[in-house]
Amino acid sequence: MDKLTQYRQIVEDIILKYSQFRPSHGTIRLDPIIDEKRDHYALMQVGWDRGKRIRGNLIYITLKDEKIYLEYDGIETGITQDLLDQGIPEQDIIYQN
Repeated sequence: MDKLTQYRQIVEDIILKYSQFRPSHGTIRLDPIIDEKRDHYALMQVGWDRGKRIRGNLIYITLKDEKIYLEYDGIETGITQDLLDQGIPEQDIIYQN
């Protein structure tokens, strides 16, 4: 398996893992967005909490030049350790926050 294919699978698995979580309050769903053709991966939150509309990214990742760009990481503990645990070298993780 080539590097880019491996990175795509790892990122998709991480997005899908976090999409199974349920927020502790509100009526919020987590929608995974997987675009392998353009190498864009996101986890969106959509719903209601305490009478207010909730919407936006929890995770947004792009792949480019065989690197993983963390465009936005709104997970409380961050997803960097997930990437490292899956064998992604630290030098291939680029932080855009």
